[in-house]
Amino acid sequence: MFTLRVDAETVARTRFSPSLAAESLAWLKLAAGSGRHPVFGDPGPLARASLAHPDVALLLDLLPQTGEVYTPDLLTPQPGTSSRPGDLLDEQIALIEATTQDAVEEQVLSYTQVHWRRPLPVTARRVVESGAMPRRLANGLARFWRDALAEDWTVLQSVVDRDVTHRAKTIAARGVGAVLGELHPSIGWAGDAITLDKPWDGEVDIGGRELVLAPGVLSWPGTSIQIDVPGQVVLGYPALGIGTGADRRPGRIASVVGAARAALLADLEPARSTAELAVRTGYAPGTVSYHLSALHRAGLVSKVRDGRYVLYQRTARAVVLLEGDVSG
Repeated sequence: MFTLRVDAETVARTRFSPSLAAESLAWLKLAAGSGRHPVFGDPGPLARASLAHPDVALLLDLLPQTGEVYTPDLLTPQPGTSSRPGDLLDEQIALIEATTQDAVEEQVLSYTQVHWRRPLPVTARRVVESGAMPRRLANGLARFWRDALAEDWTVLQSVVDRDVTHRAKTIAARGVGAVLGELHPSIGWAGDAITLDKPWDGEVDIGGRELVLAPGVLSWPGTSIQIDVPGQVVLGYPALGIGTGADRRPGRIASVVGAARAALLADLEPARSTAELAVRTGYAPGTVSYHLSALHRAGLVSKVRDGRYVLYQRTARAVVLLEGDVSG
């Protein structure tokens, strides 16, 4: 069990913000391992192609492998306070580039030696010794984001926004402690401490520090804690509403529009956003967007704007097709 001791100032300075650097690294690791996210699926060819750039590959050299748990905190600086994802990521990239050589050597050379089961790759060690590590890591993160995530993040941001809105309502009704105790089954609140069910024991006093709670989408369903950078505390937790799934029974309509589009049509009651459909159906956001565009051109879905979100809804024509599918 790992414990974070807090005081009133820490509770008062608790805020929410996604870590776009952490989300990028989660997607990067899946792309490198030819893995699939349990909800958002395959990272795709653009993400894999980005791995060929040496600065993106350098990021991968610093990520833990199976059986290892340590990731250098310099890769995921504490998120700032910007409300714009682009600015939020730019702030984290600037912090990576500003990392001191002492911090690089401590985290990349010393801490990996303690926590990893293998030596640091020789190429990464040489970059550390050259003093170019911060600049190259910052460039690698910026490039991977641009290649693999920038276009789709608006969709994923809506999932984050809904999670934060829910947490804010909980705070208004029941207080900060209620939120801290409900972030995840492995995260607990003891009145003066946050407990985390981790494979290691320890206790750290974070009294007086700002605590950032970072809802994870691509990093779902994992939890994380970073405290190695002085003054920074980030607690990552899975955003709500991901992985709930949807009961897809596309039936014979799938032979007309395809299984994916039939599943989306079946789940468009009530109207839903692209992000919500991705969460419910398990398809990648880009895949959902592609199929919705085709359904819209075919006159099977309509779309309306609801504040920051675009909601999709079945048209009368789609209802007729679905009813025929059920009756047949």
